[in-house]
Amino acid sequence: MSDAREAFAAAAEALVDTPFRLHGRSTIGGLDCVGLVEIALKQIGRCPVPIPAYGLRNANYHFVPSFAARNGFAEARPPAIRGDVVATRPGPAQLHLLIAIGTDEFVHAHAGLRRVARLSGPLPWPKTHHFRLKEDD
Repeated sequence: MSDAREAFAAAAEALVDTPFRLHGRSTIGGLDCVGLVEIALKQIGRCPVPIPAYGLRNANYHFVPSFAARNGFAEARPPAIRGDVVATRPGPAQLHLLIAIGTDEFVHAHAGLRRVARLSGPLPWPKTHHFRLKEDD
């Protein structure tokens, strides 16, 4: 396990119970799934490049690989390991990012619970992308 991935996963775990807010980028005001990734990156000393504007419903996933690459992630193969980011499709026009904290354990911004939460067990949604944080150069 790399130090960067471990720190990233630990930063995500520390954000559990942060309020949920669509487009949220603040631990006080709330986070959505993209904000969770951005804040966890900031907390390990990275400077995240923001994602383009998006809505709650968005069938277009073309920006996900470039967002990941610009933020220091490379495409990876399953299984997800601690510190990986997995993109899923909970609905036909919805994108959701989760941060792996263990085998079949994730942290994500849960809109229904209105907070950042842990999710244990196999992901209930189809995966669209899988990324692994690269070490600092």
